[in-house]
Amino acid sequence: MVQRTTKRQVNRLPPERRISDIMTAAREVFTEKGYAESLISDIAERAGVVEGTIYRFFANKRELLQRVAEDWFVEMMASDDEAFGSVRGEWNQIRFIVHHHLNSIRRDAALSRLVFQELRPDPNYRETELFKLKRAYTQRIVEVVRAGIASGAFRPDASPSLVRDMLYGSIEHLTWAYLRNERDFDLDSTADSITDMIYLGLLHQRPTPPSRDLDTLARLEAVADRLERATAQTDTAIRS
Repeated sequence: MVQRTTKRQVNRLPPERRISDIMTAAREVFTEKGYAESLISDIAERAGVVEGTIYRFFANKRELLQRVAEDWFVEMMASDDEAFGSVRGEWNQIRFIVHHHLNSIRRDAALSRLVFQELRPDPNYRETELFKLKRAYTQRIVEVVRAGIASGAFRPDASPSLVRDMLYGSIEHLTWAYLRNERDFDLDSTADSITDMIYLGLLHQRPTPPSRDLDTLARLEAVADRLERATAQTDTAIRS
């Protein structure tokens, strides 16, 4: 009598699918537990694989977090490419950039926190792919400023790189308390205020009597006051 043996069917997924599943699971675990409390075993269980499978594609937990953050920046850049192409006018373009970044921080606060606290302090951060992606992500405001200078709308001595640093630096400063779960911020009014500050400072100033210069300064100070009041109101609402 011939004895038949049944071979077990093994469903082998392609490497690309395995990596995608691991990355999805890692993003979920990192954002839920934070970097320190996340274990490779947690990610493996969430992805439906053994730990050894993760180490086939990623050297360690740190590299996995790096890849998750890189994918996030790629997502942010892709999500607004088409929409930005239809935005006309320098104020509207700056406001779009500011609002999009603020919204990304609000929507993915846990990922933002991981980038700020875990990845950026790394001494080798500027040599990473994440840093290159961040530079590409922030390049849009540089291009807007350059175009405004070329058209005569913005002052010719404006530094596009300095504007970039001021814009993203102010956003980081204003949202840091939010990422620390200390207070919220109003998305639209914050975007409007930051945009006004940047835009008014960039406008091409033609020679004018001193009174007009004082008028410009007054407008800038009024915008700053409005931003401070909005922050104070938010703080009061949170305390109450």
